[in-house]
Amino acid sequence: MFQKTPEKVSITPAVMLADKDLFKCLVAENVDGKIVGFATFFFAYYSWSGKALYLDDLYVQQPYRQQHTGMSLLNEVIRYARDADCKNIRWLVSSWNSKAIEFYKKLGAVTDEGQIICELKL
Repeated sequence: MFQKTPEKVSITPAVMLADKDLFKCLVAENVDGKIVGFATFFFAYYSWSGKALYLDDLYVQQPYRQQHTGMSLLNEVIRYARDADCKNIRWLVSSWNSKAIEFYKKLGAVTDEGQIICELKL
């Protein structure tokens, strides 16, 4: 598993299908029609900035990286957010994932080292 934390994955395809109205998903396909990457996202609202799009996941299979697949997916997410009048896009990136951080910074994203993620399991 890419995230190095497979124990954190608790969702199943069946649950995702049941929840399909809660999020959007874009996929990237190779020339044979095989899915090689995806982006999942949903709308959020922040009291400091207003309507936003939260990018939950952006993943491209290793053989298709460095071929603009991730950038194409991200550009479609950005277009979607702009068309929906979102004020910004937010997402998380693992601190060890230096290639992704570099990729996002080249895009113009700003990282906030001062925030801590809080999560309460239900």
